[in-house]
Amino acid sequence: MIPDTYTESFVLRGTAAGNTLRLVGIDATHLVEEARVRHGLSKTATAALGRTLAASALLAVVLGKKPDSRVTVRVQGGGPVGWIVAEGSADGRVRGYVREPGADLPLREADGKLDVRGIVGTDGELGVTRLLDNGEPYTGSAALVSGEIAEDVSAYLGVSEQIPNAVLLGVYEEGGRVYRAGGLLVQAMPGVTDETLARLEANIRGMGQLTDHLRRGSLLETMHTAADGLGLVLAAAAQPARFQCRCSREKALDSLKFFAPDERQEMRDDGGQEVVCHWCGEHYQITPGEIAGLDAEVERARA
Repeated sequence: MIPDTYTESFVLRGTAAGNTLRLVGIDATHLVEEARVRHGLSKTATAALGRTLAASALLAVVLGKKPDSRVTVRVQGGGPVGWIVAEGSADGRVRGYVREPGADLPLREADGKLDVRGIVGTDGELGVTRLLDNGEPYTGSAALVSGEIAEDVSAYLGVSEQIPNAVLLGVYEEGGRVYRAGGLLVQAMPGVTDETLARLEANIRGMGQLTDHLRRGSLLETMHTAADGLGLVLAAAAQPARFQCRCSREKALDSLKFFAPDERQEMRDDGGQEVVCHWCGEHYQITPGEIAGLDAEVERARA
């Protein structure tokens, strides 16, 4: 079933123009709102991370080789927000964070919109890490062209992956929360004609800002508009998408193995240790007893 409302985040896939265009769209409203709450993000930081989260989910579908393939996107442009990192999985799971979640900038004077370019910066690069067919990680990168994320992802796909494409990303906030967020990636496939590309370009140009289109309708309507006149064929069902981290209490405890024994003893003397996952902001309270058990495990491993 394909949703036409915003009760959850989801991914839609389709083809057009006789399978010479591939379309992947995501309604990321709820997962971006969860990221905002988890990390205590400012308005502009929410927009920057939200766009990157949506991009990571789309890239995982386009670049992934397996149903659970993961793609990590890292943006570092020298702006106030510092770096941005997002990981997307082809099965709809995403997670991510920014270095400075409280960083913010005034609205742009020219149009009153969030200054994503300003908070991200343009002096840097966008890197994408994925697994190759042999299981080895591969990282490609491209210089930032705008700091707006969508144009930067598009440039990366064109330069590093040689994939002709169009990318739209957006986050709209209202009333102190994420009201609409999403993304659309259109990939040109072998055999695409100049006439098809011209029609696609005209359609996308006529859409304007993605968030404006999402506010007026739905992701489903947005994809139909992008492929107007090109015979869009959608997959039969939407795929749920969600903000989901891979951290756990066991991993948090295991991370304390990298501390020296005297440092772990100090943690025990202080009544335990709090471990915070930078990916999702989850807090794990590790007890003195658990740390003592970890010390015993380390000693057994050395024996």
